[in-house]
Amino acid sequence: MGTQNEKGVSDTDALKDKRHSRTVENVIHGIFLACGVIVIGFVLAISIYLVVSGIPAIVKIGFGKFIFGTEWASTAADPKFGILPFILSSVYGTCGAVIIGVPIGLFTAVFLAKVASPKAAKVIREAVNLLAGIPSVIYGLVGMIVLVPAIQKMFKLSNGSTLLAAIVVLAIMILPSIINVSDTALQAVPREYEEGSLALGATEIETYFKVDLKAASSGVAAAIVLGIGRAIGEAMAIIMVSGNVANMPGLLKPVRTLSTAIVSEMSYAAYGSLQREALFSVGLVLFVFIMIINVILNMLIKRGSES
Repeated sequence: MGTQNEKGVSDTDALKDKRHSRTVENVIHGIFLACGVIVIGFVLAISIYLVVSGIPAIVKIGFGKFIFGTEWASTAADPKFGILPFILSSVYGTCGAVIIGVPIGLFTAVFLAKVASPKAAKVIREAVNLLAGIPSVIYGLVGMIVLVPAIQKMFKLSNGSTLLAAIVVLAIMILPSIINVSDTALQAVPREYEEGSLALGATEIETYFKVDLKAASSGVAAAIVLGIGRAIGEAMAIIMVSGNVANMPGLLKPVRTLSTAIVSEMSYAAYGSLQREALFSVGLVLFVFIMIINVILNMLIKRGSES
């Protein structure tokens, strides 16, 4: 029999409890490790599949003709697969949405985390969460019914389905991601940072933007990346308000983005055809764009933190 300690628990029982706790910790650690490996496996599988499926069409068409070609006629007798209009439309639409959505999202996040009263912040956060839960097709439907006719009337166009309509819809759609993630990052900034800044004579507004935002820069960068990822990858809402025409982009012209090009043609592209392979190549280009954006933003954040 094992000896008992002051609380009446034998050494044997204590050893068993310790072994049990260690076993539980090892099991949980294994589960976490497995989840991490699964996530990495998904990323690798998607990457490998896109590369394997997308490279053949680029080789057949030619890299220059595919990336820098200005004409897309995938079903013509003499098919052409130039995706430069799709690339530029995606870039312009994403940049426009970011220019509009990021400042609004950041200012809203600062207001929620630092300025608003608890009751007001709770109401606004619920509204933002509701905005995040709206399906993208609803954004497209509202944009098609309200925004497109308004643009058509305002600029006296024959059709209001334009790049401008796509930019406005995308700017609204990326707001929840930017607001929620930035709000969480700002709330995690230690209060001591603010107290030190205020003690040195800075105003509250200066503290919010020069101290809190800088301290939460990694979280803000993640919010922007999420917003850009949703903007550049959105298809359903954009196909309803952009006109879905393979034009070189113009603010008041109907356009087609990388994502809408895939959605609009994949359903009738024949298996094994060059058209279907080219659509996989479009997906590969879209994937590479998102990866490049992530790398650039991470480099900028790292450089900013070092300085």
